[in-house]
Amino acid sequence: MIGLIGIAIIFVMVFGGYLLAGGKMGIILKSLPFEMIMIGGAALGAFVISNDGPAIKHTMKDVGKVFKGPKWNAQDYRDLLCMLFELIRIARTNPVALESHIEAPDTSSIFSKYPKILGDGEAIALICDTLRSASMNYDDPHQVEEILEKRIEATHHHNMHSTHALQTVADGLPALGIVAAVLGVIKTMASIDQPPEVLGKLIGGALVGTFLGVFLAYGLVGPFSTKVKAVIEEDANFHQLIREVLVANLYSHAPNICIEVGRQNMPGHYRPSFSDMEDALKATKKDAA
Repeated sequence: MIGLIGIAIIFVMVFGGYLLAGGKMGIILKSLPFEMIMIGGAALGAFVISNDGPAIKHTMKDVGKVFKGPKWNAQDYRDLLCMLFELIRIARTNPVALESHIEAPDTSSIFSKYPKILGDGEAIALICDTLRSASMNYDDPHQVEEILEKRIEATHHHNMHSTHALQTVADGLPALGIVAAVLGVIKTMASIDQPPEVLGKLIGGALVGTFLGVFLAYGLVGPFSTKVKAVIEEDANFHQLIREVLVANLYSHAPNICIEVGRQNMPGHYRPSFSDMEDALKATKKDAA
């Protein structure tokens, strides 16, 4: 909703100000389809040239984040801590029983209680791989922390490709607008023998290309890239939280302390109070019993 509101404000303010200043939309509307074909088509072609198939699909999918916002909300973070609490408790009390959960998370009674988290393959892999390593006595906290950090960084770098691709398009749009404007000037020069009112419209149409390139770059595609980047960085906190809790577990802290470490590292606008988290953990214990 916020994204749609922002787009509406951009169009109302830009074109509303233009109309209030006495501008006429006729020349823009007449030239817009042809300029959009040249500028938008060239930008699309450059985007396709500079990216492979999976990257193109990834970027198109991530554009939806401008309107949907972050994937994870406050309840998801709380569910994650409750789920990790259950897993850590089992790992401490009955390591053998833990194997059935981490080897087949799709059929696990613990993971199945949190379907949204179970649907995130990378989050589940982080949890299961780390707990599996601990069960194999690969429990050096420093080494595991470094491995998890590199893995999370690699995932984050991959996820950020879409924002880089969008920003590259935004950077190129003003220049493509100039290309369209130059073509419009060439067209105008071919009609130099026409009266001034005709030449004025032709020149105005050519300048629409420059306007459109700059408008698309700084009014739409650039902000889209910034928003996608912000959402990706926000969602990355979810995987970082997994790392913090599991590393705390390797230091042999009590399960409640591991969860408190996670709560403290949660984004502030999602962080529940200490008492709220305690109530959630008590409910988790009760359900497990």
